[in-house]
Amino acid sequence: MSDWSKTESLKYFKDKVNEVKTAMLTTYTPEKGFHSRPMGTADVDNEGNIWFFTNEYSPKASEISVENTVSLTYSDVKNHTYLSVVAEAELVDDKAKMKELWNPFIQAFFPEGVDDPKLILLKVKPTDAEYWDSSSSSMVVLFNMLKAVVGGKQYDEGKHGKIDL
Repeated sequence: MSDWSKTESLKYFKDKVNEVKTAMLTTYTPEKGFHSRPMGTADVDNEGNIWFFTNEYSPKASEISVENTVSLTYSDVKNHTYLSVVAEAELVDDKAKMKELWNPFIQAFFPEGVDDPKLILLKVKPTDAEYWDSSSSSMVVLFNMLKAVVGGKQYDEGKHGKIDL
């Protein structure tokens, strides 16, 4: 992606995040080590920040308030596309932003809506991002793996690189 403009890189990044939607968010504490959990992406803004809704009193919120470096992993196995993001996370209490990002899916987790006293936004600002993208059907991937085995060659996994945000 080194030959892509910032605009092209951001568009690729946003497209991949929006295709997968669910990320594994990993936090870290010295006492408990790494802790991962799935999170539904609410939005990727024009600066590349990724937004989530969360419970202000959850373990992840406590962990982020102590160590705010996090990792996100997006995995689209069906399309053989993967995205790994290292980022700085912060909790944001902004009702206007909550209303902007709100969707009916969030209602299942926060039935009181944007007025739920536990509701807070998690803003994740990427500092490093990498992708792996073979964008082939499973049959094509399987065929290419088989071809590599039979031909005694290494399998070509597709495109891989850093995303400049």
